[in-house]
Amino acid sequence: MRKSNVSNLQVLYEDNHLIVVNKRAGDIVQGDKTGDIPLSEVVKSYLKNKYNKPGNVFLGVVHRLDRPTTGIVLFAKTSKALPRLNKLFSEGKTKKTYWAVVKETPNPASAELVHWLVRNPKQNKSYAYPKEVPQSKKAILEYQLIKQLNSYSLLEIDLKTGRHHQIRSQLVAIGCHIKGDLKYGAARSNKNGGIHLHARSLELEHPVKKENIKLVAPPPDDPIWNACING
Repeated sequence: MRKSNVSNLQVLYEDNHLIVVNKRAGDIVQGDKTGDIPLSEVVKSYLKNKYNKPGNVFLGVVHRLDRPTTGIVLFAKTSKALPRLNKLFSEGKTKKTYWAVVKETPNPASAELVHWLVRNPKQNKSYAYPKEVPQSKKAILEYQLIKQLNSYSLLEIDLKTGRHHQIRSQLVAIGCHIKGDLKYGAARSNKNGGIHLHARSLELEHPVKKENIKLVAPPPDDPIWNACING
């Protein structure tokens, strides 16, 4: 996996309270046992350099994306914005839309999926069950087929809950494998180690200005994503 640096940081939106970036495949949002430089530290460096800030830069991590996933990640730049954003996310007052490229075409073409997910920490994987089982958490999403490619299908996903590997495990439960997602049964990996799952848009009320904002992230530049956009 590649490590992030300021030179390839793609900033989608910034004001006094928020900064939103388009995460690349392989970037990790927050530090972990790998010791790789997380995206949060890269954004701090960006802010420190841009504004010539002395000392430490405040940056609050509000939500995360899986390491192989791309797309919108929002950070709080102020201690005023952070708890308000955390509240919006915890109360489900944000609209998160994802794009997923899958090998199989789902049937039906659109549906609401309700599963109960059990996380296996040792495997870093979640398993979806049709009914509630011990230690499971309810997971809900809606998907819609929005484009048919030569060998793949593009799904738009409206995420209703925020569970560990939710989209990946729920799509596999209906027989749809995300391109490149070896962990969840895809036939082969992608060259960059990422998967074709992209956090496409995020809608929420600005935590300070109290106006609705919609953020949209372009998918990575590769032949399949380009076909989704331009084909």
